[in-house]
Amino acid sequence: MAFQQGLSGLNSASRNLDVIGNNIANANTVGMKASRAEFAELYANSINGSGNSNTGLGVSVAAVTQSFTQGNITITGNELDIAINGNGFFELTNPDGSLSYTRAGQFKLDRDGGIVNNQGSQVMGYPTDAAGNRLSFESSPLTLPTGGPIPAQPTSQITAEFNLDARAVVAASATPPTPISTYGTSLVAFDPQGLEIPVGLAFQKTANNQWNVYTSVNGSDPALSTPFALSFLADGTLNPASVIPPITLASPNDPAQTFTAQLDFGQVTQFGTSFAVTNLTQDGFRPGELTSLKVEDNGVVLARYSNGESRAAGQISLVNFRNAQGLAPTGGGSWSMTFASGDPVRGAPGEGKLGFLRAGAVEDSNIDITSELVSMMTAQRAYQANAQTIKTQDQVMSTLLNMR
Repeated sequence: MAFQQGLSGLNSASRNLDVIGNNIANANTVGMKASRAEFAELYANSINGSGNSNTGLGVSVAAVTQSFTQGNITITGNELDIAINGNGFFELTNPDGSLSYTRAGQFKLDRDGGIVNNQGSQVMGYPTDAAGNRLSFESSPLTLPTGGPIPAQPTSQITAEFNLDARAVVAASATPPTPISTYGTSLVAFDPQGLEIPVGLAFQKTANNQWNVYTSVNGSDPALSTPFALSFLADGTLNPASVIPPITLASPNDPAQTFTAQLDFGQVTQFGTSFAVTNLTQDGFRPGELTSLKVEDNGVVLARYSNGESRAAGQISLVNFRNAQGLAPTGGGSWSMTFASGDPVRGAPGEGKLGFLRAGAVEDSNIDITSELVSMMTAQRAYQANAQTIKTQDQVMSTLLNMR
């Protein structure tokens, strides 16, 4: 029986060395989780549990389990390197259509705009609107808009925040050309094709707390425009009764193609200080090509374009399992679901027990080289000791066979 015990010890120690060697080999593998061999003793059982022999039959490897503790996060600067800080796994659609799960967030874009790993498996996520609001709770392979430029957006609103000097002298005449020599400002708006439309605003004080606003489009003389009036209350704020009509814009290529933009003057004041513009914006933009990507900690992927615009292009989802130990390793830093692991629970990063994402970084393996080297020496000693058991039993058997 000692031969069987020693042989089982050799097999178990050899298996343990395999596990330790795999850990050491993957010490620098992103997202790798350390494994360990767990042993169990073997005993012979007789019918109804009777019998008086407590001598064991040896040892077996009961299981090889993995430790899913958090690994260190290393900054890489690559925007599509994504680390999970906390619980959860990236969900991937493999080339054969099956699903797998990983902590190794070294991703790239394929030619169709899909976010994939080195094995060609595509990251799953949720569709969003341009502001990053989730549109569905069903995850699907995430594809980014890399095919062509985003279209231009014509200006539909101009927002201005400025102060008109209450100390200004009332104009001698309320007729042009007086407005062109007084206070004014300008900005660039856009037509539906993304062409620039210069827009000017000129202001003329016509009475106490009363101003006329003249407009200029595509370089036209503001003095030739029809003004509208602004009135102010005693405290210098804009009178809500002021009627501010939309401004008519025209395409530089075809002046006959006109459209309107609303003017937001809600923050305009008339205080006894110098004329100053503190905010002047419009909501139009020219076409733009994709220049870069940024992944927020909640998984929202922001696409940045050459026209200065940023739009959400989807949200990376995460999954978690009630029993992560039940996942089956499939290679390439991935696992597959099993009956023991339970079904995946999906959600966005930061929701519930799911961790947040860290873009431009990767999660290192959680393998401790020092601990593995010590474990390797222990396993080597166990292997040698079991070999000595077999050697000693062989010597005993030889002695018995040589007795006369």
